[in-house]
Amino acid sequence: MSGTAQGASAASGNLAEGETETPSGSRIIIRPVWMLRSSFTALVLAAVILAAAGLLFARVDVALLALPLFVAAAINWSRRPGSQASGTVEVTVAPRPSGQTLAYEMRVATPEGTDAVAVRLTLLGGDSREFVVTARAGERLTGSVPVLHSGPQPLVSAAVLLIGTDASLTSDPSESAAVSRVIPPPFAAITSLPLPRRLAGLTGSRDSSRPGDGGDFRDVHPFAPGDRLRRIDWKATARRARFDGDLYVRRTAATADATVIIVLDSRDEVGEQIAEWSRRTARDTGISSLDLSREAASSLAAGYIRAGDRVGVHDLSSEARLVAPGGGTRHLERVLRQVELTSPVGSPNIRFRAPIVPPGALIYVLSTFLDGGSARLASLWRGGGHRVIGVDTLPTARFERSNADERVAHRIVLMERADRLHELEAQGVEILRWHDDGAEPREARLRALSRPPRSAR
Repeated sequence: MSGTAQGASAASGNLAEGETETPSGSRIIIRPVWMLRSSFTALVLAAVILAAAGLLFARVDVALLALPLFVAAAINWSRRPGSQASGTVEVTVAPRPSGQTLAYEMRVATPEGTDAVAVRLTLLGGDSREFVVTARAGERLTGSVPVLHSGPQPLVSAAVLLIGTDASLTSDPSESAAVSRVIPPPFAAITSLPLPRRLAGLTGSRDSSRPGDGGDFRDVHPFAPGDRLRRIDWKATARRARFDGDLYVRRTAATADATVIIVLDSRDEVGEQIAEWSRRTARDTGISSLDLSREAASSLAAGYIRAGDRVGVHDLSSEARLVAPGGGTRHLERVLRQVELTSPVGSPNIRFRAPIVPPGALIYVLSTFLDGGSARLASLWRGGGHRVIGVDTLPTARFERSNADERVAHRIVLMERADRLHELEAQGVEILRWHDDGAEPREARLRALSRPPRSAR
């Protein structure tokens, strides 16, 4: 390929030579069906007309003018690619982003007789760029695509059309060689961890409200059957004993772990730009609600699992997206992978019953709360005795390119959403806004939610 595509901006990339590391990508085989172009037909027709005119009017000079045209047509015909000729289109994307971009590379192996290649390149599912490059072996087309969102997304799609000698023949457009990647969300494990009202399990890293072994000092209690003799506190016995035989023991709290269920509402995805809510153009939406949901879910899961708790994941858009509660490094990797794959799938499911969760679990509901589906489930879980924290993942609105009607519609939607959130708070659901907008810092709200309630002791 030649440098004729250099004016196609960052979407078309630049031409370079050399080898790079082999990343994942897409490769298709081209089996072109060649078609005669109108230019070749016009060339042959002009030669026939000139030859016929020379013979009809007995003009040798006119007939001789048809000779070079016949020769050119014969040369083009002799250089046409064979019927069994085939080529390949290969598009690859670097395995790791470099800053905020991912490098891509496109190679086209053309069959013999191909002079040029017409390329249609699409980045992030947006507008297509079309350009023509000459076909030469050993060259490649490279560029970069911005990493705007997390989760599964199409990055690069390329389709080509082969052009024969002197553009006398062209092939059918090839299939698109598309590369999709799952971009992991940026996250940091949170340290201020709210806990459920009641800890479960017989072991863990946290002190429960029941007496047992392994925890911190709980109280001094009269000796009872089952208490160990080594736990007798002789000083407390000397101070408190009123009768012969009274003994007092030092009791410690039993250890337990917290069970946390992260519920992702991936039924819809909206961005910062209000004007793009109905169009969902990847380049123009800004930060999306699912970007914030993936970041929040990953941060919560990493924080709790590293503290020794058990974490499970539910996805409201698909019953198949379920990770049972568990702990450990391998389970954290499983949870993070499930969160990365979260995306809207088809039409939203209507759930009449809340998914079953372990007793006493702390439930995080990550949603925009733009409709009543996730709010209704949060109410059901709260009514069942669980501690429920609603994580608001609606990004801060931006109104560039939006008209007056869209602003009014957005205001009405937010008013209904505010009533829905106030109703949840009245039912005991605690609300945490994940996207910091200056009203209440996220860290301060997490610290407030992490304070142990009086009933837990």
